[in-house]
This record gives sequence, C-alpha cells and structure tokens, in this order.
Amino acid sequence: MAGKFEVYEDKSGKFRFRLKASNGQIVASGEAYETRAAAKKGCESVQKAAEGAPVTEV
Repeated sequence: MAGKFEVYEDKSGKFRFRLKASNGQIVASGEAYETRAAAKKGCESVQKAAEGAPVTEV
C-alpha cells in the first residue's frame, strides 16, 4: 500500500494535512488552513512539487 494524505480539522478549528507512510507513520504535515478545500490544495501542491524533486545534502 502506498502512503496517503489525510486532511483533518485541528483543535483550533483550522484544517491541516499530513502525509502518512504505508506503515502509518506521519512523515510530513502541513500548515493550518482556513478551509478544508485550501488544505486539499496544499496536498496537491506538495504532490506536484515533490514529483521528480532531487534529494540534496546541505
């Protein structure tokens, strides 16, 4: 099973997303958004930005 994005409402009523690995571990999380739709767009932005992104050491 591949990882998955989850969109949820936090305790303050803002919407956030997290990326979970196939083992259920959270590997990334997003900022707070005012709407669920905005959080979903955040997921999509991460997906697009990560596609083919190189890994660099700093």
